[in-house]
Amino acid sequence: MIDHQRDLASLHKATERLLSAVAALDNARLGGPSRLPGWSRGHVLAHLSRNADAIANVLQGRPMYASASAREADIERDAGRPLDVQLADLRDSDARLRAVAALPADWSRTVALRNGVTDSAARLPFRRLVEIELHHVDLDIGYELEDLPRDFLLREIDFLTRRFAGHPDVPPTRVVAPGALEGTDGADGTDGTDGSGAGKDGDGAWSTGRAEGEPVTVGGAPPALVGWLAGRRPGTGLTVRSDAPEARLPALPPL
Repeated sequence: MIDHQRDLASLHKATERLLSAVAALDNARLGGPSRLPGWSRGHVLAHLSRNADAIANVLQGRPMYASASAREADIERDAGRPLDVQLADLRDSDARLRAVAALPADWSRTVALRNGVTDSAARLPFRRLVEIELHHVDLDIGYELEDLPRDFLLREIDFLTRRFAGHPDVPPTRVVAPGALEGTDGADGTDGTDGSGAGKDGDGAWSTGRAEGEPVTVGGAPPALVGWLAGRRPGTGLTVRSDAPEARLPALPPL
């Protein structure tokens, strides 16, 4: 079972880490480009604040956003605010989310997200944790994928490979992080049997993409795998093996 309380505790630590890092910026750096095309650092922070409110909406049974266009408009509206306002909004929206998450609730229920996606309510704290950690990296202020907690990286590999599972544009792919499961829990914080796909000799392995065909095997360190799966890195440093004449790193659709 997913431990949403553990994830809420991890989320609090990650948010405090982000707030401390952002507080060291100034307005000039805040307006500079992030690693996300077309977005300044202010855009990233505005998105994180509105995403906290969106997840609180879902937990309370409301639509995540009023509409896709409203979501984009809110980010554009808030992106140019000065640092003190951005920080206050991020703190306040996080506090609102934590207050909602502290209310008695059925965490096993299914909730509706965006674009027809559904999930267990218990997974929402981890989804928010993904937003905080990856967008902290996207800010380009000295926090890298290699700085992310190891357990988080393994769970994110599991989460993303499940997301691409069965996708018609992704060839059958086996993702391998050598030694990933040694001394750790499984991808969902269990004994390693809940979708983690533990391979031989302590390898962590996950299957994704189409079910038919000879799989391509992509291996590497967890930060490199997350970077590729999340569209943050081109896959440099990953190994690719296949019985096909030319082994190529699969091109992944945008998240």
